[in-house]
Amino acid sequence: MMKSADTIIVKPVITERSMDGVANKRYTFEVMDSATKPEIAHAVEEMFGVKVKSVNTINMKKKPKRMGVHTGYKSAWKKAVVTLTADSKTIAFFDSMN
Repeated sequence: MMKSADTIIVKPVITERSMDGVANKRYTFEVMDSATKPEIAHAVEEMFGVKVKSVNTINMKKKPKRMGVHTGYKSAWKKAVVTLTADSKTIAFFDSMN
């Protein structure tokens, strides 16, 4: 089954650390758990019209969470750090954040 680009990329990750990478054309996204590196690269190229140099993925583990006496977990998710080529344009969404 072919996955579409908008289902592979769930949302951008906006943190201080991820925004530091924007200057070096490194962008961080939350992606589908089953997405592979080539699928992520193709999805970013299709959605933003850029050239991807490399993709690094990290499986983020679930974390314990408390709400008063009730305990539970934040769900696990997959993070992808996408590096663009030097001659590629930047992603406008992240440029507006700085």
